Amino acid sequence: MSYFAPNIPLEKHCFFDRHGGVSKDIYDSLNMSICSQDKRDNVLQNLNIAAHYYAKDLSNLNIIKQGTSNKAIYITTPERYKTFADGAVTNQKNIILAVRTADCAPILFYDKEHQVIGIAHAGWRGALRGIIENTLDLMLSHGATKQDIAAAIGPCLQKQSFACQADMLQEFLTYDKEYENFFTPADKTHWLFDAQNFCINRLKKYGINNISSSDINTYTDENYFSYRRNCHRNLVSAPFDYPTHLSTIML
Repeated sequence: MSYFAPNIPLEKHCFFDRHGGVSKDIYDSLNMSICSQDKRDNVLQNLNIAAHYYAKDLSNLNIIKQGTSNKAIYITTPERYKTFADGAVTNQKNIILAVRTADCAPILFYDKEHQVIGIAHAGWRGALRGIIENTLDLMLSHGATKQDIAAAIGPCLQKQSFACQADMLQEFLTYDKEYENFFTPADKTHWLFDAQNFCINRLKKYGINNISSSDINTYTDENYFSYRRNCHRNLVSAPFDYPTHLSTIML
């Protein structure tokens, strides 16, 4: 089932799962990745299905060109696949902010009092480099306040499934030695990384106290797409050829 955070109004957001779409085979069924080798028409139909949750259509969806950056942008008019960024903010009605994920953490931000929303694609690189804080900074510059922002972390790769090697651990330690607390040794050459709690830690340090997290593991829960699971099953035959879900929020 799609996931709904307890601290954001039901009608204002949705972390979509993989069901309810038109795609087939490894993209079954609500694949939102235009970069995959899924049929383009199927992806567009799936995007429309997501927009219809809000009684809107594709023209209302804002979809950024994601990567591993810490860049957040302010949106006044919906655009799709034009601007490279990993976070978006708006205070405009009828704009559906969206990010695509398949293991990375999607984070929604909602300030009901000041009518400002934000969204972040928090992969481990983006989270480490500050995408959470930069998205929140942009919200504050458009009228939000820390005490009124609710933050919701959606389904993502959980610690028990997030094995990594020493190079990733060392990259975190170059930022802050205390980040070692988010890594647990798995064997002599691998560690388990707690991405969800790392994001929670960054939110709390920023001053956000209204935080929820799904605790849903995209790797083990087959209601969700997982890039890592597809790799382990030899289902990724080309770069970016894997399905993703959509996480969305609207005023």
